[in-house]
Amino acid sequence: MTQNTPLETRAYEPDRAEPGIAEAMHDFLATFEEFKHANDSRLAELESTRSVDILTTEKLDRINTALDEQKSRLDRLALTGSRPARDGTSLPQADEQRHAFNRYVRSGDTRGLLPDDAKSLSAGSDPDGGYLAPQETERLITAAVRDISSLRQIASVRQIGANNYRKPVSIAGAAAGWVGETANRPETASPTLAAVDFPVIELYAMPAATQVLLDDAIVDLERWIADEVQAEFAAQESAAFVNGDGNNTPRGFRDYTQVTEGSESWGQLGYIATGVDGDFGASPLDTLVDLIYTPKRAYRPGARFVMNRSVLGRLRKFKDNDGNYLWQPSLQAGGASTLLGYPVTEVEEMPGISAGSDSIAFGDFARGYLIVDRVGVRVLRDPFSVKPYVLFYTTKRVGGGVQDFAAIKLLKFSAN
Repeated sequence: MTQNTPLETRAYEPDRAEPGIAEAMHDFLATFEEFKHANDSRLAELESTRSVDILTTEKLDRINTALDEQKSRLDRLALTGSRPARDGTSLPQADEQRHAFNRYVRSGDTRGLLPDDAKSLSAGSDPDGGYLAPQETERLITAAVRDISSLRQIASVRQIGANNYRKPVSIAGAAAGWVGETANRPETASPTLAAVDFPVIELYAMPAATQVLLDDAIVDLERWIADEVQAEFAAQESAAFVNGDGNNTPRGFRDYTQVTEGSESWGQLGYIATGVDGDFGASPLDTLVDLIYTPKRAYRPGARFVMNRSVLGRLRKFKDNDGNYLWQPSLQAGGASTLLGYPVTEVEEMPGISAGSDSIAFGDFARGYLIVDRVGVRVLRDPFSVKPYVLFYTTKRVGGGVQDFAAIKLLKFSAN
């Protein structure tokens, strides 16, 4: 790449080799400087002529898109560099299970698979639900899905061995009061507890392979299965964690009842309004500051913004009263960009800005949202349904839902 290549076109060079982290970071920060210059020109035109040249707008949009793509590339490089490699060592029993599983995947040979595991996989129907993948394969899939799924990176994740996780939560704490040294101590009220259930739901993917691929001894089939299912698992999970209705899916945080902040009760999420249907009000800065101070102080140290790419593109153009941009890129590869000092997580399943949309969430998602994984990934080999291909019906069980309703607040683009 030559030095005179326009910054806003770098993200679109299909023949350009994938850069190292240092080069990608340099390009990202340089593109942000280009973005600020272009946006400053747009604001100057708007102030002087009350209109903006279409070429200026198109240039700014190109740079904004380049910023998004360069940030994605930078995150991908950082994740690849931090992902641990296999060390080639494992327990003899684990090696036996992996070899047996490998024979099953390649040829359908079930000899050597643990009988207890096979029995435990029965789902109450014939044939059985498949065989447990080795722990190494499960770890590969889990790590890859976490890298892709934005919500998994910021929520709490718990592994269980049952089909449901019941968590007791305190709705109201025990009463307390002041008393004199010799005064009677009246009995205080007991805390009010409620049980929140997080059932796990089956999530599946069904990659296909040719027998030629399966016969190739060089191919790492554990890695192949993990690579084939990770994107599908991550996409389905991300959509459910945001928008799922709890009917054969995890329940997304947007599915809960939303009420005006201050009038919510247990099981409801509070929101504040921008004051304008489908847009920010007269002062976006004031609106965002109000949103930041909506959760209680205890939730703010771990809080972050959650929004999709189009909303983030709008916010990149805003400045504070001193002329500083509200959005700032991370100076560390793989780090989160910030908005008013708080990290921003891009979640494409969040809605764009429209009348009445709840397009921005803010809060401590580690305390607010819980993801539950049942241990074990199952693989059922099917060489019959789509001959000559071999299908691998791969399943895992996942649940999710809000566990602390005070930890997450929403910004609704509405008049009230």
